[in-house]
Amino acid sequence: MRAGELMTAFPVTVTSQATVAEALDLMRDMDIRHLPVVDGGALVGMLSDRDLAYLNVGALLTDRRELATPVIKVMRPDVICVGPETDVTEVIELLLEHKIGAVPVIRPGTQAVVGIVSYIDVLRAVQEGLAEEDG
Repeated sequence: MRAGELMTAFPVTVTSQATVAEALDLMRDMDIRHLPVVDGGALVGMLSDRDLAYLNVGALLTDRRELATPVIKVMRPDVICVGPETDVTEVIELLLEHKIGAVPVIRPGTQAVVGIVSYIDVLRAVQEGLAEEDG
């Protein structure tokens, strides 16, 4: 199985100038934990719920300036990504080795995000495989 078969295509993304408030709203409304950050159609970072957890929650509730912070200040710029043809075993190795919950899938030769593979996608595929074995 390849990343392209497993990924969620056309994932929700934000730009680096989106605010923390906008990212939090998107993540809550879409029930997602990972947001690729793109500028000009190219991947420039990754924002996860863990990145936002490091923010001072008390300050977020009382200080609107924290909510207005651009995501570029809290995102991870060193993104581990894969191509659509990457084998799922390699995807799993990356998730485990780097202790991350998702990897963006980019178009080969570019930084254009075409999908995202999360640990949930991997678990869902394993569950389906097990159900086929039992069925």
